[in-house]
Amino acid sequence: MPAPLFLSSGDLIADRRYDFARDLQLRGDIAGAVDLMAQAVERAPGFASAWFALGELKQQLNLHGEAIRAYRKAKEADPEDRHGAKLRLIRLGVETISDMPPAYVRSLFDQYAPTFEEALVNNLNYRGPQLLLKAVLSACHDLKRPAFFTSAIDLGCGTGLAARAFEKNVDAFVGIDLSPGMIARAEATGLYRRLEVADMVEGVRREAGAAFDLALSADAIIYLPDLAPALKEAARVLRPNGLVAFTTETHSGDGVVIGAGLRYAHGAAHVRGAIGTAGLTLCSLEEASTRTENDVPVPGLIAVARKA
Repeated sequence: MPAPLFLSSGDLIADRRYDFARDLQLRGDIAGAVDLMAQAVERAPGFASAWFALGELKQQLNLHGEAIRAYRKAKEADPEDRHGAKLRLIRLGVETISDMPPAYVRSLFDQYAPTFEEALVNNLNYRGPQLLLKAVLSACHDLKRPAFFTSAIDLGCGTGLAARAFEKNVDAFVGIDLSPGMIARAEATGLYRRLEVADMVEGVRREAGAAFDLALSADAIIYLPDLAPALKEAARVLRPNGLVAFTTETHSGDGVVIGAGLRYAHGAAHVRGAIGTAGLTLCSLEEASTRTENDVPVPGLIAVARKA
């Protein structure tokens, strides 16, 4: 993952105390880091990055009440919530699951874009697009239809990893992603007929109906709490007998939770329900891990559904 987002306080001394606190944190001196970070926010009460970092440090010390206060201060200081304090508060059980702050997702992936593929593929053993292709080929075989699509929409396209996996099976791609940094990387692949910087659901909503044979989303809907809105729009832009295929992270329950990696995990029942609500017919829903974290496979699902 990229380095923590830093938004200057505008006060040189407060910024330096933040930097010194981060150095102490890296050396394992959490108490010392807390003291310096507290000094930074005392000097600059609107210092969002320091409030957020203080929340993280308090969590490390299991001082959850103080962490909650710091995260709330971070949100107040930065209404766009580019650090994602809201997600920490959801994890701590004091806010309900809802949409991620768009500015957080955009900032995260703009920072991540230059090293995204190396970190994901080499460090986390990412294999989502390849597993997704395998599931789509299997569905095509079962449906006795050719495994070729004249047009595909790539939802949360990132740097274009899914388009690379499906390159031989798709004539033309359209990609949507919230991060301009990711879109720039996807454009460099030369695989997309058109790319748009947009929220996933809003971007698909602007597409014409019955315009695509395939809708793909490789590890992107893990940033959506409810899958139904995105799948409804995907169904609308598909032609009859078109396919929608996606990967998500999952958990042992039925609903939606936010995991330690601050991504949404969807229970199998939620996935099935969202597919049904969208008016799609489920072709397959398989358990498969698309990545590892701390050398442990992250539980996941791969879904393929058809528009009647």
